[in-house]
Amino acid sequence: MLCERCGQNPATMHITRVVNGQKTEMNLCTQCAQELGHTFNFSPQLTFQNLLKGLMGHDVLGDFSISGGNIGVTKKCPVCGLTENQFINSGFLGCSQCYETFKDRVEQALRKIHGSTEHRGKFPAKTGGKIKILREIENLKKALNEAVSKEEFEKAAELRDKIKELEASLKE
Repeated sequence: MLCERCGQNPATMHITRVVNGQKTEMNLCTQCAQELGHTFNFSPQLTFQNLLKGLMGHDVLGDFSISGGNIGVTKKCPVCGLTENQFINSGFLGCSQCYETFKDRVEQALRKIHGSTEHRGKFPAKTGGKIKILREIENLKKALNEAVSKEEFEKAAELRDKIKELEASLKE
């Protein structure tokens, strides 16, 4: 399809304009669209790198925000030489040692994306009941340990009773 304005170049834009209830449509080439003021700059604002920067303690523009870590101190992988800033800008790790070197940053990003650093996976609906109970017991035990460490003994007793109840339901 050719541009409806110049009739020479291929139409690359379809413009629909509604003014006072009157709808007009035009197929224009890039040059004619620019001359008429219909320019569209579709540069993506949300890229993987920008997302990673936001999750790793950098804002989308790349300025360092204080969200943990030492300002001005960047880690460097002893094996491949990848720096923390290179990792954040590219979104890629250089080698298997990078996972250990940048462990705190990787875990921080995983926590923000998934809410956890552990992969929990899915389980079948039919046999999933037992797995759900086991996970509930696991979570209650963590909460129990936390309650005991905070000396919240009444809450700890309630959690203990729930755990015993769930464990008994597994034996049935």
